[in-house]
Amino acid sequence: MSPVELPIDQFHQALQRGETTIRATCEQFFERIDRFNDVLGAFLTLNRDEAFQRAEQLDRQLQQGAPLNKLTGVPVAIKDVICTQGLRTTCASKILQNYVPPYQATAVERLLDAGAIILGKTNCDEFAMGSSNENSGYYPARNPWNLDRVPGGSSGGSAVAVAADLCMAALGTDTGGSVRQPASFCGIVGLKPTYGRISRYGLVAFGSSLDQIGPMTKSVSDAARMLSVMAGHDPHDATSSNRPVPDYGAALTGEVTGIRLGVPQEYFGAGLDAEVKQAVDTAIARLAQMGADVVEISLPHTEYAISCYYIIATAEASSNLARYDGVRYTSRSARSANLRQMYQRTREEGFGAEVKRRIMLGTYALSAGYYDAYYLKAQKVRTLIERDFRDAFQQCHLIVAPTSPTVAFRLGERTDDPLQMYLADIYTVTANLAGIPAISIPCGLSSDGLPIGLQFLGRHFDEARLLCVAHAYERAYPFQQKPPLPHP
Repeated sequence: MSPVELPIDQFHQALQRGETTIRATCEQFFERIDRFNDVLGAFLTLNRDEAFQRAEQLDRQLQQGAPLNKLTGVPVAIKDVICTQGLRTTCASKILQNYVPPYQATAVERLLDAGAIILGKTNCDEFAMGSSNENSGYYPARNPWNLDRVPGGSSGGSAVAVAADLCMAALGTDTGGSVRQPASFCGIVGLKPTYGRISRYGLVAFGSSLDQIGPMTKSVSDAARMLSVMAGHDPHDATSSNRPVPDYGAALTGEVTGIRLGVPQEYFGAGLDAEVKQAVDTAIARLAQMGADVVEISLPHTEYAISCYYIIATAEASSNLARYDGVRYTSRSARSANLRQMYQRTREEGFGAEVKRRIMLGTYALSAGYYDAYYLKAQKVRTLIERDFRDAFQQCHLIVAPTSPTVAFRLGERTDDPLQMYLADIYTVTANLAGIPAISIPCGLSSDGLPIGLQFLGRHFDEARLLCVAHAYERAYPFQQKPPLPHP
């Protein structure tokens, strides 16, 4: 099997047996990127020269007897809302098209310290605002399983890059499901850790109380490895947790006996596609056969999650994006006759339609006279949603549910109906509102040949159990189908 198709542990075994080199592996990935990126739109910026220099340096170190680190030689892609020192970071927005960060995000720095190689920056919805990757300021990414379908958003480019073997692993960000939903649409693994488990330093903020960086990988063990490298306290981020980081690799025992899995009735009602329901029901039955105890639970405030999320997220977005004004950040409009016009035209020309829509919604929710009616009430609902989860976890260890109510939809199908687009995140936003960890793994294909995602949600900082159960299912029922693209 070609190195581009291997998970990390098998790639490392191939390196140790001398069957490949890091340089040769990077060449194969860039050959595939050159071959498919014009069609798939996964990458916005490539890091070719620096990647080859680093690959040769790591090959020399291995030849001299250096030990393998957790990510030695692993080619990764980084979502373009995460700062990379000296490498363009646009947030898929015209307003930041020439921005080159002078510093490294902590998550990226930790990947590099563990030996990873950055291949480039991946496409996404502008400032991570979207559920389909159609809001990119440059071009949409396309689903490798069907080029007429969206890859999901906002981390669509990262999901496509992993699914199409354009990289070995990638970083995404999850504000309302933006790691898990595209992972589900593209048939890969997507992990959203507990809020604070991975530092947000260097992540361009969208919704600061919701954003979280997460790995997108070919397997659960790869996700555990990536998380173990990035997790831990960071003095640059006051919201990062100082809890000790468990050995996530050791947690992958393959054992689910005695695990109580809660099935929330609210996640299996109207709006859930019949094929998705059947695949998830089958997966739950399999988990029961493997030894898990399945119990029915209720999350009664789920119906308010989407409205609550979009009030809080847009309010935080309107505040966070105020800094992009042509003075403190971003390029400046050349058509301005005075200072007021300069502010207006810089933002008018630089932001896309979805970003403008969310800034206006958020500004309205925070405005005098409406703050109590919208923002404050949404924060109270958020507390009720978090309480739902705390009550549910008195009855079960993990919750199991669909990741998305449908498989990947067609490009353009929902662009004229923002509300319908927002409902794509209906099963994922609650984890962000509550700050709990969640993971999506593939559990089957629809009759159209599109992946279906199975989601597990866990207690705060219980990523080890989340990964254990997901890994056990993956090992018992491996998802071996690949997108219909030519492979070496």
